[in-house]
Amino acid sequence: MRLTARLMKVFITRRIPPEGQALLAQAGISEVEQWESDEPIPREDLLKGVAGAHGILCLLSDRMDKQLLDAAGSNLKVVSTLSVGLDHLALDEIKKRGIRVGYTPDVLTDATAELAVALLLSTSRRLPESIQEAKNGGWTSWKPLWMCGYQLLNSTVGIIGLGRIGQGIARRLKPFGVQKFLYTGRQPRPKEAAEFQAEFVPLEQLATHSDFVVVACALTPETQELCNKNFFQKMKKTAVFVNISRGDVVNQEDLYQALANDQIAAAGLDVTSPEPLPTNHPLFSLKNCVILPHIGSATYGTRNTMSVIAVNNMLAGLKGEPMPSEFKL
Repeated sequence: MRLTARLMKVFITRRIPPEGQALLAQAGISEVEQWESDEPIPREDLLKGVAGAHGILCLLSDRMDKQLLDAAGSNLKVVSTLSVGLDHLALDEIKKRGIRVGYTPDVLTDATAELAVALLLSTSRRLPESIQEAKNGGWTSWKPLWMCGYQLLNSTVGIIGLGRIGQGIARRLKPFGVQKFLYTGRQPRPKEAAEFQAEFVPLEQLATHSDFVVVACALTPETQELCNKNFFQKMKKTAVFVNISRGDVVNQEDLYQALANDQIAAAGLDVTSPEPLPTNHPLFSLKNCVILPHIGSATYGTRNTMSVIAVNNMLAGLKGEPMPSEFKL
């Protein structure tokens, strides 16, 4: 995909995995500017860097809003994000300007679903807490109820959002002997639900009947703080709550209160609001809350593949060709 015939500028907001980086180096783009760090680019540098760009390859930590699009100017043809989530993109503004959007769905489904199961098991079986007890001398002798948690066998699992990742989670949990799957979302998905005999129910019913609740929906105005005080009050005291979607789907103050007051048994979070969560945040003080640093798609294979798709999306967008994965506006 050589673009030497046309003077093109692209701006890359971060150092990206090696397979994508190699593809970018071979593309023959006349001007490539890149923020050469693993840390996010400061806003001021981002606004300067995108000026005059025909293409931008960004991450979910880069806010692509009206100010940035104005700074980029009228050359901008394509925004390619190295993510499946799009809540960092001002899609209305992007659409208005006729800019195309590339993203990386499907490829991270399996890695994120695996991580969701790992987080659920770590939380429900109190693994981080048990590791600490083994390290700090809390492990004395075998005791019948010490470090007891909750198991998946014969349980009811509620999934909020039965999309690709939600289905991937259900598929992996089924062999554990889950008795029943419930799900909720914008609308019933009978075809997808059939594999798990999953029942479509209202959100409140899912909260009331589930032993495990896994949040796997997209962040939208409708799902903003969907899991709040009212939701947690309806959950079982023995229920485990897991969020691998976006931090803002949960009201974290309400979650803290629910955990601190034993309204629910435990919570596992791979996403928070903000990210990173400040180390003095009250949720870190709770033994029944496991927090991971948003590592859902963090496998070498997945991240490399994401970078290749993101670069190919951008190159195709620059040439006016079909993208491997375009988000249709």
